[in-house]
Amino acid sequence: MTKKTNAFVPLLLDVAVPIGSYYLFKNAFGMSTFAALAWSSVGPAVRTVWSVVQERRVNGFAGLILLVNVVGLLLSFVAGDPRLMLAKDSALSSTVGIGILVSVWLGRPMMTAGLKPFLVKGKADREAAWERLLSGGSERSAAFLRAERVYSVVWGVVLLAECVVRVVGAYTVPVDTMVWLGSVVMVVAIGTGVVVSGALAAGPMAGMLGAEAGEREVAGQQVPVLVGVK
Repeated sequence: MTKKTNAFVPLLLDVAVPIGSYYLFKNAFGMSTFAALAWSSVGPAVRTVWSVVQERRVNGFAGLILLVNVVGLLLSFVAGDPRLMLAKDSALSSTVGIGILVSVWLGRPMMTAGLKPFLVKGKADREAAWERLLSGGSERSAAFLRAERVYSVVWGVVLLAECVVRVVGAYTVPVDTMVWLGSVVMVVAIGTGVVVSGALAAGPMAGMLGAEAGEREVAGQQVPVLVGVK
């Protein structure tokens, strides 16, 4: 397995596998929403407990996915009012958004783990540059850490805004319209998050990372001696 693939493994285990397994259980195996959420929670639960026991820290992404699944399990008992059923879907976005903003407040921006593989690209020099920038060992560290926080804040705010829009829509827009409009709102929110976070944070972070890695590479090279030149 290459270093680039290794960089994506935690992201796949913490996010892609739980979400993918939920849809697999629900759509392919015909499980109820409750059962699909329950079974897809096993992976995040194991990852969360393992990180606490072995690494003595909480795995942010796995813990957040577990929290979202628990909220989904509780909300699955809500039934009857079609507008309430539409509004409850937004609670998952708000849970993720709040979790991300809390992680920034605690000084451990949660979205960093998802961004890192895309910026480091499995390259050793960029991995080393990433660690220097995060640890404060570079003159660019202050700006890099600020952009890191901005990246998570943008996504937290976008997800909370999506929640508000969908809740308002659930109680003001005709139900038949909101059924498909909710998906449109989600897609627009994700697109907005990608564009805004890229412009304000991911883009500048990529530039600083590339510059940091490039400077160290140049500094590590030996300057050739031109024999016979005076």
